[in-house]
Amino acid sequence: MEIKRDKYLNKLVSKRNNGLIKVITGIRRCGKSYLLFNLYYEYLIKEGVSEDCIILVPLDDYDYIEYRDPQRLSEYIKSSIKDSNKQYYVFIDEAQYAITKEEMKNPDIPIRLYGVLNGLLRKKNVDVYVTGSNSKFLSSDILTEFRGRGDEIHIAPLSFSEFFTASGKDKYDAWQEYLFYGGLPHILAEPDNESKEAYLERLNTEIYIRDIVERYDIRDTSSMETLMKVIASAIGSLSNAQRISDTFKSKVDKSISMPTISNYLNYLIESFIIQKSERYDIKGRKYIGTPSKYYYTDLGLRNALLNFRQFEETHLMENVIYNELIYRGYKVDVGVVVIRKDEGGKKLRRQLEVDFVVNQGSKRYYIQSAYALPNQEKVEQEQAALIKIPDSFKKIIVTSGNTPVWRNDQGITIIGLFDFLLNEDSLDL
Repeated sequence: MEIKRDKYLNKLVSKRNNGLIKVITGIRRCGKSYLLFNLYYEYLIKEGVSEDCIILVPLDDYDYIEYRDPQRLSEYIKSSIKDSNKQYYVFIDEAQYAITKEEMKNPDIPIRLYGVLNGLLRKKNVDVYVTGSNSKFLSSDILTEFRGRGDEIHIAPLSFSEFFTASGKDKYDAWQEYLFYGGLPHILAEPDNESKEAYLERLNTEIYIRDIVERYDIRDTSSMETLMKVIASAIGSLSNAQRISDTFKSKVDKSISMPTISNYLNYLIESFIIQKSERYDIKGRKYIGTPSKYYYTDLGLRNALLNFRQFEETHLMENVIYNELIYRGYKVDVGVVVIRKDEGGKKLRRQLEVDFVVNQGSKRYYIQSAYALPNQEKVEQEQAALIKIPDSFKKIIVTSGNTPVWRNDQGITIIGLFDFLLNEDSLDL
């Protein structure tokens, strides 16, 4: 099955031969290798590039394990560049395998892989692409190391629109499957639900948890796995290290320090397993700090951690909306609207929450996720925070019903979930 990922392919095409290292990041198994080694490779071949001018180095492949040594990697690539008059393309997959634990831990030890990439940058006839599953040691470091000569393209699991198109199912069946099994591309190739569940459970234990434990040299594997489950149980809820520590004590009868929890959370974020949404005071125009919200990059992995038992569609829908906004390139925060009013001669201060404060350049939207709007009381509850925002940016409620797009008397746009997810311009309807 070929899944078209035109959005990302077009980004690669636009950056071809731009003199920068293209750094393709994303969670393991989200389709980075497929994008580079299949879709982009086929594009180059169709453009007339000969196969011997495309140098492929999949470092997660056992046959290429020797090239995890940066010196051997450099020697192999240089030996494959045979003609200085030809344009070459170098694809290095899962580049973090060429970075040692010592290099990761000790900032005083230079990361040799970066020296290899720097050397390739000096060759005018070489265009370099690397993929990786860790933000700290790839995207952020490379962009810093090469001072404007690194170019990141972040890949997400399939959006609902991509999943729906590839599945061949009607949107209602596709939605239930997407909500339950997520958007990792291989899910579409699994023949039945039992196989899908086994695939996701295997990824969690054999890929994601093992990767983090080995990469960060974690000794207490069970605590890391428990933390992942705690976050999975609390998507869409405000959390911080203190609250998570309290949860450990009350639910699993185990103490874990707040610094350790903070480190573990950072490891999960750096590995693209979860994403963090910070609180923003809309009236005060400032970030508030903890607590924050955490969302899973893929709901299938989240559900597998919880043995597919904790299925609250309200929270899962909110997670999907968050992921969709990130997929579209927006910056997304949790909004806080502070209101003050007199009650019984006392001045009371309340905080109302806006699920998403969405920014892109000069554009801003305020969005609430509402699973259902069965009556006017529920509408008023969802719009309470929105109508207290003292600016003219667009305010939106996304609901799961088959609601036609309309604007109510308060100037708030109501949009159905499928209209939102299947139309990239839906925020401007």
